[in-house]
Amino acid sequence: MQKKSPSQSHLAYLELERQIVMLRLKPGATVSERELIEASGFGRTPVREAIQKLEWQGLMLIRPRVGLQISEIKPYDHRAIMAVRLRLEPYAVRLAAESASAEVKSALVECATAMTTAATAGDFDAFLRADKVFDVLIESACPNCFLTTALAPLQTHSRRLWYSTATVEKMDRSVALHVAVIRAIQQDKSVEAERATANLIGYLSEN
Repeated sequence: MQKKSPSQSHLAYLELERQIVMLRLKPGATVSERELIEASGFGRTPVREAIQKLEWQGLMLIRPRVGLQISEIKPYDHRAIMAVRLRLEPYAVRLAAESASAEVKSALVECATAMTTAATAGDFDAFLRADKVFDVLIESACPNCFLTTALAPLQTHSRRLWYSTATVEKMDRSVALHVAVIRAIQQDKSVEAERATANLIGYLSEN
């Protein structure tokens, strides 16, 4: 079955999300719709729909008579976000491990390779792109859409917080923990994948 192509609004959202996470769109900055159209390379309607999703996720604020504002980074939110991820994400990964197709498993191996290559090169942007792919693959394999819908915005906030204080040492350790999760999924060890995810989230909670 041929995969459905992503909509223009979803592609616009992904591009603006990437720029927010990687601090190209600065925290606290006021931006116009026109600036976001130029930054994303998409038209007005897709960008407006992307803005609505970004606002819902808490990444952007719509301020009447002021404009659009990229949300501030609030380090004190980190612990609250990670507490929820620690409760939900290991279970989501366990479900994904139990349901993952051969195609998803193969894509996860490619993801592990991309993460390792990024760490070797000290390339934070490449690592975060691979991390996003990892989350999307887990989401695609997890049969509980309510669970993945709850996790997606938390993961995005976590990526931005991580990027704002990233070091090579943090990236190396994060890659190793991601690879442990992927290896468990490859080996059809769902309980081990759940445990490895708890280890990953626990590490990210403190770093």
